[in-house]
Amino acid sequence: MNTRKLTEAGVPPWAMGVAMQAVQGLAHHNREVAKTERIDIRERIGACVKNPAGFSSDPFVNKLAEALLEDLLAPTAVRQSIAYRTWGPDGIDAPCHEQMRQACALPGAVGAALMADAHVGYGLPIGGVLALENAVCPYAVGVDIACRMKLTVYDVTPADFSRQADRFRQALQGGTVFGVGKEQKHRVDHPVMDQDWGVSRITREKHDVAWRQLGTSGSGNHFVEWGTLTLEQPDLGLEARQYMALLSHSGSRGTGAAVCSTYSEIARAKLPRKHADVGRLAWLPMDTEAGQEYFAAMNLMGDYAAANHDVIHKVVARLLGEKPMAGVENHHNFCWLEEHAGKQVYVHRKGATPAGKGVLGVIPGSMGSPAFVVRGLGHADSLHSASHGAGRLMSRTQARQLFNLNKVRRELAHIGIEVLAAGSDEVPGVYKNIHQVMESQKDLVTAIARFDPRMVLMCGDGSKAED
Repeated sequence: MNTRKLTEAGVPPWAMGVAMQAVQGLAHHNREVAKTERIDIRERIGACVKNPAGFSSDPFVNKLAEALLEDLLAPTAVRQSIAYRTWGPDGIDAPCHEQMRQACALPGAVGAALMADAHVGYGLPIGGVLALENAVCPYAVGVDIACRMKLTVYDVTPADFSRQADRFRQALQGGTVFGVGKEQKHRVDHPVMDQDWGVSRITREKHDVAWRQLGTSGSGNHFVEWGTLTLEQPDLGLEARQYMALLSHSGSRGTGAAVCSTYSEIARAKLPRKHADVGRLAWLPMDTEAGQEYFAAMNLMGDYAAANHDVIHKVVARLLGEKPMAGVENHHNFCWLEEHAGKQVYVHRKGATPAGKGVLGVIPGSMGSPAFVVRGLGHADSLHSASHGAGRLMSRTQARQLFNLNKVRRELAHIGIEVLAAGSDEVPGVYKNIHQVMESQKDLVTAIARFDPRMVLMCGDGSKAED
């Protein structure tokens, strides 16, 4: 029997694979037995489709019967893709939209949006926002759980920075280490390591690794940098003027990646058969043990990522000998339980910044363009979200082929930006224009301060990007 004949026998499209296995088993049986003992394959398949309960013990079609019964007893509605709104549509390509449409067709999807910095990712696009009812999707959060921004402001002027560049350089270089798998030489203490790491098997097993990586940074677009913060109006408890500030971008390191991959595999294994093709968009219902475990582990990774930044900023402050005046920080790879349109939903922001009314955040550009401190406007269509940065224009492979880091370094030095370490796949030319991105989302956030990079430190050892 081919798929056409299976369809005529009543086999649904999602069950074709298991039905074909049954056909192959029946055909093998018919070849091995006498003519009088052969089974009418089409008849047996059709009977199973009509009454799967009656064939749950049949040695040839029991798997098909189980699949059909599973669908009957625990149906998952087949839905059309829900609508979503896009900000900055001119800079977002067709594959990114296709990924978003696939995510919007998940059962339980009730809201979605695509931010101006969006580009193709794994599962959900980076820059994608997805609200699910009673479900979490590990790859709609991402591999680098709770990747986040942290900005700390110091009572230091740009002139002071220029006169004492060596002091700031040494503090930056001594504040963290970069790269996949990198660990601290000496373990750092922090209250986050005394939290309950037994919320899941993977966090329990990775506790020691996480401790050794506390205060370290990843690869790819992770950075720590000094820059000039300009406040045009008094805000953040500061008067309007220029300050020097420290800005960092990194997440939950190897442990966060392990949480994502572990629970994504669990989600894929537990998918109803007719949704097996969703791949990395596999979800976990929140009324299951696995869903609860993932959500608890994800929130622990949020605390861990925040602690990671806290350690880095405290070390830099100690090495610099200065005390912070103010700060802003936010996650942008996370899932929050929030109320939207009168419903409690799980809002996944993968490379998207929370932008509820009055909520503060930081949206970076590139090593050669500004970041902005923003205050959210609470736009309902974006699910109270905004972009998490400028957004990539090209892949890392393309970037390495097109750009020479040393040449870019010299160009940036001419405009007062020192790049201490980085990769050619992170130079300004690989990113969208941050000013255009900010203009396209002026209904989502209001910029209250501008951060212009002066001294940039990134991973320069060629490690594969973690984000």
